[in-house]
Amino acid sequence: MTTRPAIPDAVRLLPFEDEARLFTRLRATLAWETIRSMLTQARLRLSLVVLLSAMFWAALYGLFVEGFGFLDALHAEVISLLFNAFFSSLMVMLIFSTGILVYSGMYCSTEAKLLLTLPVRAETIFAHKFREAMWFSSWGFILLGSPLLAAYGVVRHADWPYFVVLLPFMVSFVFIPASVGSIVCIMLVAWMPRLRMHALTIGVVGVCLIGLWMCWAMFSKATVDAMSAAWFERTFARLSITEQKLFPSWWLSSGLIEAARTGPDGRLVADSFFEALKFLALLIANALALQSLAGWLARIAYRKGFSQLSSEVPQRRRRQLRWFDRALGHAGFATGRPLRLLLVKDFRLFRRDISQWSQFVIFFGLLGLYFVNLRSFNYNNAYASMIGYLNLAVVGLILSTFTTRFVYPMISLEGRRFWILGLLPVHRDQIVWSKFLFSFVGGVIPCCILVLLSDSMLGLPVKLIAQHEICCIMLCMGLSGIAVGFGARMPDLRESSPSKISSGFGGTLSLVVSSLFIMVVVVVAAVPTHLSLLNQAGRGFGAFAPEGMLAWLGGPWGTFCGLAAVIVTGLTATFVPLALGIQAFRRLEA
Repeated sequence: MTTRPAIPDAVRLLPFEDEARLFTRLRATLAWETIRSMLTQARLRLSLVVLLSAMFWAALYGLFVEGFGFLDALHAEVISLLFNAFFSSLMVMLIFSTGILVYSGMYCSTEAKLLLTLPVRAETIFAHKFREAMWFSSWGFILLGSPLLAAYGVVRHADWPYFVVLLPFMVSFVFIPASVGSIVCIMLVAWMPRLRMHALTIGVVGVCLIGLWMCWAMFSKATVDAMSAAWFERTFARLSITEQKLFPSWWLSSGLIEAARTGPDGRLVADSFFEALKFLALLIANALALQSLAGWLARIAYRKGFSQLSSEVPQRRRRQLRWFDRALGHAGFATGRPLRLLLVKDFRLFRRDISQWSQFVIFFGLLGLYFVNLRSFNYNNAYASMIGYLNLAVVGLILSTFTTRFVYPMISLEGRRFWILGLLPVHRDQIVWSKFLFSFVGGVIPCCILVLLSDSMLGLPVKLIAQHEICCIMLCMGLSGIAVGFGARMPDLRESSPSKISSGFGGTLSLVVSSLFIMVVVVVAAVPTHLSLLNQAGRGFGAFAPEGMLAWLGGPWGTFCGLAAVIVTGLTATFVPLALGIQAFRRLEA
């Protein structure tokens, strides 16, 4: 009779509770080390993040208080429609963002590869990476949703239990779309490898249809007076699609409205609060059920999907846009071929990193949807111009986050391959210029399209659209020059994590300088234009004399000088950091 050899203790699985407790301690240790390193090494960045987040929260809170004060006299159905539209759109965004982050964390990270070699359950690895993905995908929802719901409670004079149940409502709601995104991600990787190309084709067709619809909406002249009866009817008809009782967004909005309901004496209505608790229990039950389903799918499909994906990567990468790489590499003269080959390398790295292009598409896609809906109102020229410049600033700020997060670390990420680049017939200046061209070309195309879409929806004249496009080009040049120049001036060749590189002193300084640059460009260009439009409308300049400095700024020469100052500022922000970065990069020792 043969006996089965004993399994060594080193490869035995721990009990499920002990394994979960071990990973909880691991997550707590990682979080503490991250906080400690930020407090000791990145205090400037942490202070800026906290300060800007607090200012952003306070500004949103004030805006929502004013908005709910205006809508408070209307029927309660308006609030329900607005809540359903807001939470349903965020639910869709959370599904996509969490699915992308789970894919990056479970199938593309080095930590996941290490954990798969250990005697650890697949569902425990999923739970570990799911918490990380949910945190990164939901902090924006908390930042946007908390001032909205707090302002609603203050305007409605809600009792204290409403504010107590806010956090449980939001957390339980976040778990549902996050779990759905994780389930879809695991199923696509494990069981639908042949459908990825079909999904990509469907996505491309969908983008083309959306683009055609945007063009139709851009050149359509049908407008409705804001705040009129027809405008309210059309708005309610558009928002009614989100009024579905099977959507978790409806459970969340209904529960919060019931929790904020008060009686004639200003006290909490017990029946309404118990109804709100029922909606909270419904959210929690569905969140737990979906989380259990996601864990079960991870147990049976995670390792299989990881193995299939790893075996498919080499073949897929050989087919991806090979024609574009070949065309770009052979285009132009022979003297510029090394620079073009460096651009091909950076483009390949970009399209293979789903965390980069997916975030790029999501954020700029949301901006495009927002700009398309600007035609819902009628604006005068001065107000439309002001909104156009604010939209330009938003585009610049989003681009600055991408340049700081992804472009600034590009020079530092060449650290382990720096000795190879030193042996190639490539000048170091070409390496820096290739990063700049990659960032500028990749940013100027979508940004200019978004600015054109915004101005067209606002109905601005061609002259103002041309001014905004020039400002957008200068912003893209300056932001790319700042990120690449600072990255070459202060590289960290020993660090392999782009997030740690961008969170250091150099990345923080690049973000601060980029924000100041955006403010200067927008203010210098917007003030003369706004004064000129006020002068044309016959409103004057208040207590100031028309023949004073404000009148000169509002004239043709003021607008011309403002635009010239924008161009000079953009060129300075582009070439001064690049010159400093190239000078330092030439002296850098591998």
